[in-house]
Amino acid sequence: MILAGCTGKKELSPAPVIILDDTEFETTPGTVVQISPEYENADDATFTWTLGTSTIGTDPTLSFSSQNPGSYIITLTVTNEGGSDNITVTVTVEDEPNEEGEEACNEVFDFTPAPGQFINSGYDAATMEEACAYAKERLSQEAYVSLGAYGGYIVVGFDHSIKNDGGYNIAVKGNSFDGSSEPGIVWVMQDENKDGFPNDTWYELKGSEYGKEGTIENYAVTYFRPSGNSMPVQWSDNLGQSGEVEYLGAYHSQNSYYPEWIAADSLILTGTRLESKSYDKSGNGTYWVNPAFDWGYADNYSPTDHLSDGNNVFRISDAVTADGKDAELNYVDFVKVQTGVNAQCGWIGEVSTEVCGIYDYNIIKNE
Repeated sequence: MILAGCTGKKELSPAPVIILDDTEFETTPGTVVQISPEYENADDATFTWTLGTSTIGTDPTLSFSSQNPGSYIITLTVTNEGGSDNITVTVTVEDEPNEEGEEACNEVFDFTPAPGQFINSGYDAATMEEACAYAKERLSQEAYVSLGAYGGYIVVGFDHSIKNDGGYNIAVKGNSFDGSSEPGIVWVMQDENKDGFPNDTWYELKGSEYGKEGTIENYAVTYFRPSGNSMPVQWSDNLGQSGEVEYLGAYHSQNSYYPEWIAADSLILTGTRLESKSYDKSGNGTYWVNPAFDWGYADNYSPTDHLSDGNNVFRISDAVTADGKDAELNYVDFVKVQTGVNAQCGWIGEVSTEVCGIYDYNIIKNE
């Protein structure tokens, strides 16, 4: 669409021209839409974006969002000595995601485990695609997928959106039991740009350890590929600490615990780290215990949210932004589970979250 300015009767500089390919935009509550016209003869122009009687911008482009569904009529006025032009932009905000489908996740988009004793064990994956296919098949059988040591993660999607009804909405099945909890932090994402891929904003689902003194946000660990077979995996973190994922050849004797499909010789994993509760109850290294956390974590024998079928259940309403505010998500489309503890427990090895299934709990609880 091209709109030219009016020039009046006297000799004036060329009037500004607004070039806008589209005047209809669609977005979802809280998601920003960028309106970026092109301009000609507008070097000295002023720009005014108005919504009703309110000025909402004075730059050549406008970033607009609203939490409230509805249709918004926005007017752009471009003015200089040559005159002015008005155009109307309609932004339609809808929040009507598809909420019907299968209860289980139907796609694995990313499987990036940290090194661990179950990685590369019983399967060969030379590419991310092969690794995701392996994980997808395992989840379809409710067989465990190990995420390895701290920071390892899996990202899944569904054939529909999961609604926030204020209660428990997501279920993650693990293999925890009394004395053996390996907590995984759960993250959620909306498909804000509606392209079907998890490339928008992740929101952490806060659990019982969120904000506690021993919990570290923006934690990062770098794992280094071993120089040979049957060797431990060395790591260092952004706190100046270092250690290793031990090689337990008597139990898991694959060549390497470093994910074979990761081409780089180092792997950086970031997220929130929970303070480890693991301890050697025997005092001589024979009996290690991984106590449960109160609530809010996968593969966690919680007294609050661990169900008899092995699922831990989660509320979308517990989602928080990076600065700790309530995310206020009406629905989510993608779920990420990530090992939340950095700990080594002698002969039983690294603390590693195991996932056996990820589900829309809204469907399960309403069956």
